[in-house]
Amino acid sequence: MGKLHTRMEEEMVLRGLRSRTRQVYLAAVRKFIEFHGQSPRNLGTEEIRAYTVHLLQERRLSRSSANQAVCAIKFFYSNVLKRSEEVAEIRVRRRRGKKLPTIMTRAEVGRILSATENRIYQTLFMTLYATGLRIGEGCRLQVGDINRESMRISVRDGKGGNDRTVLLSPRLLSILETYWWSYRPRLWLFARGGAATPLPVRSSQRAFQRSVALAGIAKRVSVHSLRHAFATHLLEQGTSIRYIQELLGHRNLSSTVIYTRVTDSQTSGVRSPFDSLVYEAPQLFR
Repeated sequence: MGKLHTRMEEEMVLRGLRSRTRQVYLAAVRKFIEFHGQSPRNLGTEEIRAYTVHLLQERRLSRSSANQAVCAIKFFYSNVLKRSEEVAEIRVRRRRGKKLPTIMTRAEVGRILSATENRIYQTLFMTLYATGLRIGEGCRLQVGDINRESMRISVRDGKGGNDRTVLLSPRLLSILETYWWSYRPRLWLFARGGAATPLPVRSSQRAFQRSVALAGIAKRVSVHSLRHAFATHLLEQGTSIRYIQELLGHRNLSSTVIYTRVTDSQTSGVRSPFDSLVYEAPQLFR
C-alpha cells in the first residue's frame, strides 16, 4: 500500500483508534487489495460488495468478522481515499438475537487447566477464569496491576478503551506470587523469558486449543469460554448479575443478561469460582 498505508495509519492515530484495532484494520484492507490484485484506487462499490460476499460465502466468516473487515474498508475509503459515497450503503447486517455461548462445567475447566503443561499459559488461563478477563486484557496485564492490598486487579485500556478493576481471588494471588518468584517478570506479567512484549493473543489461543484437545473436551470452546464460565459460575453461586456486569466490563446489562435472567439480589463476600475449582496442580514450574 506504500503511502496509502502510512496515510491510513496517521488517520487512525488521529481518530484515537487503539493499536490492536489499527493492526486489524490494516490487515483487512491489505487482504481486500490482494484479493482483487489491483490498486484500491481502481476498485469501488462493486468490488467491495463482491469481496464481502466472498468473506461470507467462501471463507465462511461469521457476520461479525465480516462486518469488521467491511468497517476497515469503509474507513479506508472514507478517510484515506475520500470516497465515502462509494461505501455508504455497504454493510453486513447481523442476525437478530444472540447465540447462547457454550458453557464449560467447573470439572471441564479443571481438566483444561490440568492439561496445560506450560506454566506461563496455565497461569494465564487460571487468571482469565478467576477474573473473567478477555484474552487481550489478560495478555496485557502488567506486574503493577496486581494490588494485594485492595485485592483487586487493574485492567488498563479494556474493550472500548475503558479502565476497570476486577476481583483478585486469594487463591489466584497465591498462585501469582509463586509464578512471580519462578519467572520474575518485569513489566508484563505474562511474557516469555523476560521479553519486552507480552504473550501474543494468537499463540495463547492456540495453546488453549491444545489443552482442550489434551483434556478430551468435545465441546466447541475457545479461550473466551473461560470468561463465559466465570460469569455463569458466579451466577450459580447467587452473585448479582449487575455486579457481574461490572466485573465483565459490559456497558449494557443486556450483554450480561445472556447468561441468565436479571436478579436484584445482592451477594456479600463475592468469591471467584476459581477458589473452589478442583484441578491437578503440577509439582514444579517448567
